[in-house]
Parts: sequence; C-alpha cells; structure tokens
Amino acid sequence: MNRMHGIAVPFGRACAVFLCAAFLCVAARAQGDDALARLRQKGEISIANTQASPPWSLLDESNQPAGYDVDVAREIAKRIGVPKVTFVADSFSNFVDGLRTAKYDIVVNSMAATAERKKIVDFSVPYAPQEFRIWVNDKTSGINQVADLAGRKVGVEAGTSNEVWARAHLPNSTILSYDNGGFLYNDLGTGRIDAVIESHFAGLKEKEINHLPIHEAGPVLTISLGCIALPKNQPALENAINGAIADMSKDGTLERLGHKWLGSNYDVVGDIQKVTQKTN
Repeated sequence: MNRMHGIAVPFGRACAVFLCAAFLCVAARAQGDDALARLRQKGEISIANTQASPPWSLLDESNQPAGYDVDVAREIAKRIGVPKVTFVADSFSNFVDGLRTAKYDIVVNSMAATAERKKIVDFSVPYAPQEFRIWVNDKTSGINQVADLAGRKVGVEAGTSNEVWARAHLPNSTILSYDNGGFLYNDLGTGRIDAVIESHFAGLKEKEINHLPIHEAGPVLTISLGCIALPKNQPALENAINGAIADMSKDGTLERLGHKWLGSNYDVVGDIQKVTQKTN
C-alpha cells in the first residue's frame, strides 16, 4: 500500500496515477504548448548531449560539460532569452525518444537531420560541419579513394549518417553495421574489416584512446551538417534558435568556437556554406 495525502492507496493504483500524470504532461507539451515562452518564463533550459564525443561534447578536468556543442548551446540559450542551462548526458541512440518524451528540451549534439529523424523531431539550420573520411589499418595498402573500396568490407556504426552515406555511395562494397563503436574499431584494428567510414574526430578519438594501428586514407569523403534537434511543432522556438545561429555565423561566434575546439584550420562557416549551396 502507498499513501497519498493521508489516504491508503494500492501500490499499483499509485503507479498508474503517476504514469497517467507523466503522460498528460508530455501530451500537454505536444499540443498547443509554446515551448519558447515556457522556457523564458522558467528561465532554464535542459539540453542533451553525450558528454563523451570530444571535441564536440566532453567532460573537462572539473567534470563539467565542455566542447564545441556545449559552448554553442550556452550561447544560443543566452541569445533566445533563457539564462540558465542544464546539460543532460544521454546516449546518441536515445536522443530522438528523449525529445519525444520531454526528457529534455533540445539536443545540441551535432545531429544530422536525416529523413527518418525528421519524421519524429524537428531540426534547426546547421551549425556544425563534420568531415567524414576513410579509416584503415596501418598494415592495409591500396585504399586511397572511394573506388578502392570496391570488393572490400566496410564498417559503419548502425543508424548514423555515415551508414546512410556508405550504403548510397559504395554499392560494390560489403557494408557491415555495428551497434557498438568499440567492436567496429576492434575489427578494423585486427583486420576483420578493411575500412571504416567515420568522422575525423571520432576516428582520432578511438585511435588515441585505444592505441589502435589505424589512420585516415585519402581526401574528405563528405561533410555532414550537424543541427539542433527539438520537439515537433514548436515554430517560435525553432525560429529563435535559427535566428541565433544565423547571428552567430555573421558575427564570427561560430568561427571563433570552431577554432577553439576543432582547430585553427577548421572552416565551420565555410564548410556549412559549401554543403548548403550544393543541396539548394
């Protein structure tokens, strides 16, 4: 038995009441809720990221969120009129469901606005370009461009934009999807697969942390544009975020943060413009 306001209530009924209240809360947000007005009134926004994807999102020496995505998130919150930011660590695979169930308000984790994701959540304009490359074992020779991957086993992380790209552009390769990035790079390091399609920073992280005998081969394959994910049907919030990103692009903030976290040669605004011009 559980007690609510001094009345004995069966445990099962108490759970049902709690779940019903939670459902109604989520439903209220989905129907007619003005998220921007609510967040401004509250003065706080909860923002999800992995905190495990340097240099985009990580924990610093003081165990506090840091990185390009984190700095961008804080700046956008300030510009849309929400002074306090609370970061919520979650895994990449949970982000869409987390937004759908109101676990957090937005996701700032350089997510690509894929067609499947756009069925469930909305996205801002891009703010983060990621360069994708071919990663190979140090003992591998003869792979320097896309054509060299014909007849080869190519690994990708399941559900990612690099898997989408690989399946669309490597028809003569055997594409192997991995749910676990650690297994993916372990197989590359031991020679079970011939190559991995991955972003520059993700591959570099695996190489350095796990001391793997791997390296990048050939030029940049494609540039994936990362966007902010937010709940469906929130035009005021989406417009405010898009306006903040546009202003940050014009006044040099995105470029400055890119140089700080991604390197002095990383052209954030230029790369975004290159990709958007090709797709328009």
